[in-house]
Amino acid sequence: MSKKRPHIAVVNDDTTFLRLMEDLLRTDEGYEVSTCIVGTEGYEFIRRLQPDLVILDLIFGPAEEGWRTLDLLTLDPQTRRIPVIVCSAAIQLLHHHREHLEQFNVYVLPKPFDLDVLLDQVRSAIVDPRKGTISASQPPAADPMPTE
Repeated sequence: MSKKRPHIAVVNDDTTFLRLMEDLLRTDEGYEVSTCIVGTEGYEFIRRLQPDLVILDLIFGPAEEGWRTLDLLTLDPQTRRIPVIVCSAAIQLLHHHREHLEQFNVYVLPKPFDLDVLLDQVRSAIVDPRKGTISASQPPAADPMPTE
């Protein structure tokens, strides 16, 4: 019997980014990939799919819809176990919300990013036996936010 391929959900408002993630993660790395060009449906999309990992943009739509999606994911017992990699160019916002992100053990990947760093974070998040948690002694693979 063959082993199930890990399923990654990518939520972003940029179709070019979504195609890149599909090509990289599905074609090059062999993951199952589902994409959602966001609106307000990102949370429901993830809740319905129950993927092994979510790659989530934070700033899209008329507001910071990604933050809302992340909050819903971390509050819902059916989705809080799913590891999340937040992917955003909003470095100041990421820094401002660092404590919140650490509280929910969210991986952070600032844009622009190196594809090898992305793949390292994907592998780390998927193999974590606790499904979505990163121990305090094991920070996310890339720590882009400078301390003040």
